Amino acid sequence: MSRTIEGLDGKPRCRWCGAAPEFLAYHDTEWGFPVADDCRLFEKLCLESFQSGLSWRTILAKREGFRAAFHGFDFKRVAGFTEADVERLLKDEGIVRHRGKIEAVINNAKRAQEMVRREGSLAAFVWRYEPSAEDLGAPQSASTSQASVALSKDLKKLGWKFVGPTTVYAFMQAMGLINDHVEDCVVRAEAARQREAFRRPGS
Repeated sequence: MSRTIEGLDGKPRCRWCGAAPEFLAYHDTEWGFPVADDCRLFEKLCLESFQSGLSWRTILAKREGFRAAFHGFDFKRVAGFTEADVERLLKDEGIVRHRGKIEAVINNAKRAQEMVRREGSLAAFVWRYEPSAEDLGAPQSASTSQASVALSKDLKKLGWKFVGPTTVYAFMQAMGLINDHVEDCVVRAEAARQREAFRRPGS
């Protein structure tokens, strides 16, 4: 089976983006492009944790609901959430209403604040785990890596929750720490160009 599908423009793309209509724009404009913004990185870690046991389509469809519920994933604000906020969010149909995951977002917001005080930014910490090309297999051939295992382990040591190696690997794929577009995908070259021009935080 081919690892690509043909887009509306006749050009090949990663096969997974044909699984749902909303995946195409996400694939073409976000997935695999490097990100240094702390709020976006925090958002993605949170959304990947909510995805655990669910489909990405479910999470992507509710992304604006999540953003509204968690103040655009401004972790400085989310860190101040109380039990009353948890109860409010458990009634919010715009998000996935899972107490453990909601509480994890609030916990992780506090841990993100600690990281910013210690490291300067969330991005500076995360991008230290960017794997070298030699450490990677063929695109989309794995669901974890040595780098995702290491990042997951170190986040857990710092008190983060719902950040297992598979969750972290999906985060790394999406935030451009690796370029996991398949070789024939038309977007792979653009992701590579953006990664080449990207200034690594803390470098």
